[in-house]
Amino acid sequence: MKVTAIIQARMTSTRLPGKVLMEVMGRPLLSYQIERLRFSKMIDKIIIATTVNKEDDPIVELAQKEGLDFYRGSEDDVLDRYYQTAKKYNAAHIMRLTADCPLIDPDICDSIADVYFESGVNYIRTGKTFAEGLDCEVIGLRTLTKAWLEAKLKFEREHVTLYIRNHPELFKTMVKENDLDDSRYRITVDEEKDFIVVKTILENLYKDEKNYFSIGGIKNFFEENSDIYQLNTGIIRNEGLLKSLQNDKVVTS
Repeated sequence: MKVTAIIQARMTSTRLPGKVLMEVMGRPLLSYQIERLRFSKMIDKIIIATTVNKEDDPIVELAQKEGLDFYRGSEDDVLDRYYQTAKKYNAAHIMRLTADCPLIDPDICDSIADVYFESGVNYIRTGKTFAEGLDCEVIGLRTLTKAWLEAKLKFEREHVTLYIRNHPELFKTMVKENDLDDSRYRITVDEEKDFIVVKTILENLYKDEKNYFSIGGIKNFFEENSDIYQLNTGIIRNEGLLKSLQNDKVVTS
């Protein structure tokens, strides 16, 4: 059994516009993420899900350069964008990934997919004991379809799997925690400090397209370079999601 990886990507981030195509050593961050996902044993296809906005034309151009399929849909209704992407490419089991995680670990992705198939759950995600930036979810198409049909709230359309998380009575879900508590590590890219951290990691650990470094190598790098590790530790985890939920409460109250 294999999964289809769908990466949601757009250029119009409010905190760091254009972050997914910011370059390190002459390559965009999204290209590094794609390369790392190709080491996965459980992913048989990678698709880019972007928007119809003209600003996202460069993302489509990168997908074409990388030889990937893509879908262009709604910027705000990301649930619809995911559903339409999965439907168009006949994806029975979808691994949801975001383009702000360029250092995604293919071993962790494979582990999540393995547990998903072995357990028979409808949906599984990494827990908070994983480093931020290694986020991975797997969902079945039937479950995604049900969420697409039934989710009505704005934040449940903007954040693909929140409807599923909010309705455990409807779905069999699972959160897989890490063997170690790595929650203090942050290797996602949401702000300028995040980019500096990821850029420094790549400049020091990246070798070539035939090798990839794991979270273990990143942790060792942080141990030897505490100034880099501490640079973005003050940023709140999942800050964008939390702000979105707060804004939605204001609108609906």
